[in-house]
Amino acid sequence: MNDSKKMTWYTLAFIAFSGVWGFGNVLNGFVYFNGIQVIFSWVLMFALYFVPYALMVGELGSAFKTSGGGVSSWIHNTMGSKIAYYAGWTYWACHITYIASKGSGGLKALSWAVFRNAETYDTFPTIGVQLATLVVFLFFCWVASRGLNPLKKLATVAGTSMFVMSILYILLMFAAPVINPNGGYVAMDFSMKNLIPQFNVGYFTSLSILVFAVGGCEKISPYVNKVENPAKGFPKGMISLAIMVVVCAILGTIAMGMMFDPTVINGSEEAFNSYVSNGSYWAFQKLGQYYGLGDILLVLYALCNMIGQFAVLVVSIDAPLRMLLDNEDSKEFVPSAMLKKNEHGAYVNGIKLIIVLSGSIILIQSFVPGAAAVLAQLTKLNSVCMPLRYLWVFVAYLALRKAYDTIPAEYRFVKNQAVAKFFGAWCFLLTAACCILGMYSTDMFTMALNIITPIVLTALGMIMPRLAKRERERNSAK
Repeated sequence: MNDSKKMTWYTLAFIAFSGVWGFGNVLNGFVYFNGIQVIFSWVLMFALYFVPYALMVGELGSAFKTSGGGVSSWIHNTMGSKIAYYAGWTYWACHITYIASKGSGGLKALSWAVFRNAETYDTFPTIGVQLATLVVFLFFCWVASRGLNPLKKLATVAGTSMFVMSILYILLMFAAPVINPNGGYVAMDFSMKNLIPQFNVGYFTSLSILVFAVGGCEKISPYVNKVENPAKGFPKGMISLAIMVVVCAILGTIAMGMMFDPTVINGSEEAFNSYVSNGSYWAFQKLGQYYGLGDILLVLYALCNMIGQFAVLVVSIDAPLRMLLDNEDSKEFVPSAMLKKNEHGAYVNGIKLIIVLSGSIILIQSFVPGAAAVLAQLTKLNSVCMPLRYLWVFVAYLALRKAYDTIPAEYRFVKNQAVAKFFGAWCFLLTAACCILGMYSTDMFTMALNIITPIVLTALGMIMPRLAKRERERNSAK
């Protein structure tokens, strides 16, 4: 690429920032880690996990700059096609729980836009809410099966608007005490005693929330070799990204601390669940009240979130499935029935499998007492399942460093092999540990769902190659 057409490091940083960070990350960190105590954990997570993670992604992207399949391509180039299939399967399987949460999230946003309160949605019978969620889910599965994906562009628009509103929230919240000094803000204690968290069971079993929040930067790997002087420009962009994200995390946490009292959030399980599912809406509702705007900011946020949730639902049904089944190297490991397409080019049997798996999660949660508890449960389930796909990034990185002399890369995270392998292994073990610890819950139903879901999805991924092999043997015997 001509140097004049290459992007600057700060352009890369802003592209990555808008793709990695979101308002929900601030809320979840604040709620799960006792308010402003999460600042300590954010700093550690960025320094010890996010920065090396992003720089490793940069090296992988640089080494395999012509490979468009992301993690699956990296694994294929370093470990072979069968392991690459498992990487692709994991990426697809992780989206099963994510898909199950998007319908609930979209209906929640719609309820806030119409009723402008938490009580209406939260007091609906759980079975009614889950049946409505199932109807929404089936409708968007139909949309995906028809090859009708206009919502993909809406997902980008909604995502951008949510990003803008996240930044706007921080700016307006810090300006609010000056404009409206009598707004009734919560006093915060910034003493060291109040900033250092309690390292108890609840703390360690919630770390998966933070890993989930900062993960996913492998999406920026295609940009590595499009940066001016990648060896210097890419790490500079990634470190700038980390600084921007940690600043937003800290400032966003402080802004929330001015609004919400952690003792109220942790007052009961019902209150905690309500803040997990409604906190972001209350934040914008309170912000509008501080400025005398009524519910304008709340409705804007709710509508953006609703469009984003439903748009991402369609994309999540369609895109991961195509990444798995469009890959020529993976096709030999799945039964031919999974490769069946309709006249619109959609993998119809793959979508049917999604309906069975995600639909089962939706229906199982009909027995959860309360709609707010369902969303809280899905947040935790996603934090357990989604980071599993990050494990393959670190597996690919360790395999790349093993082939250091045979696979060149324009950009290297570090030159020292021992240091590189240490960080690859460290990030792998930390991710795995957080996912396993995140499965724990005092509620047995929630813990069972957190354990059984990844086991079932993993087992299904291991069965597929055996079914494909048996099918080939049967066909060759004819």
